[in-house]
Amino acid sequence: MVCICATLCCFLWGSAFPGIKYGYSLFDIGSDNTGLQIIFAGLRFTLAGLMVVVIGSLMNRRMLLPKRESVLKIVHLSLLQTTGQYFFFYVGLAQTTGVKSSIIQATNVFIALFVAVIIYKQERLSRNKIIGSVIGFVGVVIIELYGQNAAYDNGNFVGVGEICVLLSTVAYAFSSVYIKKYSKDEMPMILSGYQFIVGGITLLAMGMIWSRFTPGEISLTMNMDRIIDGMSRTENVVIVLYLAAVSAIAYTLWGTLLKYNSVSKISVFGFLTPVFGVILSAAVLGEAQTMNMAATVVALILVSIGTLLAQKPE
Repeated sequence: MVCICATLCCFLWGSAFPGIKYGYSLFDIGSDNTGLQIIFAGLRFTLAGLMVVVIGSLMNRRMLLPKRESVLKIVHLSLLQTTGQYFFFYVGLAQTTGVKSSIIQATNVFIALFVAVIIYKQERLSRNKIIGSVIGFVGVVIIELYGQNAAYDNGNFVGVGEICVLLSTVAYAFSSVYIKKYSKDEMPMILSGYQFIVGGITLLAMGMIWSRFTPGEISLTMNMDRIIDGMSRTENVVIVLYLAAVSAIAYTLWGTLLKYNSVSKISVFGFLTPVFGVILSAAVLGEAQTMNMAATVVALILVSIGTLLAQKPE
């Protein structure tokens, strides 16, 4: 069951890469429209949180409400897992490809390990973890240096998009440690649901403020009109609900797995996320033509091997 649930989580997360970029095209969200990107993220995660709370309440036959002592923990998680992680992720994904983003974000496995080992001392740093992390990062360097076809290469080794996606993985790494810590005293569904709601509302507010006060940005009125007009079309509603369901299902399952298992045991499945992300981005978005597939495959293999090795016991 651990294998099945973890694999399902990774498939859902992998499908989010093309899903978000497809949503950008449906809502006419350009790579330079940061305000609307953040509003789009906020809409998704607010809905995801409501889904988790409603489904969890029905499953438990009672309204799920956090304990008083869990409120600050939920706010803390929302700042890391939803606000911090997805602010950078949505902005970054608009500036780079789904294939690149899938492979770069796979480094969250290695970053989470070092956060757990060095900062919070939850685990021991081993030779396999060091070697695996080095191999994984070599894979990321390869995708940056050689992953783009010459015709689509902008000449930048690391652009704004890649930096933002990498920063999102750092926020995720810290949130993984706190999910395990906080889930000892609170239900994962409550933590997941309410932190999504708090984080989603925060992102909505940030996107509106960004649109209102940032020079050169599309106005808040125009951005809200695009969201309202977009939500009047069935295809747009379906993609928003799908992305919300991805978060609601995947994070709730993942949080439950982390509660009853070690971070290392669960994180090992993380190598599947970039595999699903690359395949689905190439298939759904047609990004295969923009990528040097030989370099992409090599990078994907190295990241996967590095992830597995980093989780292998000594």
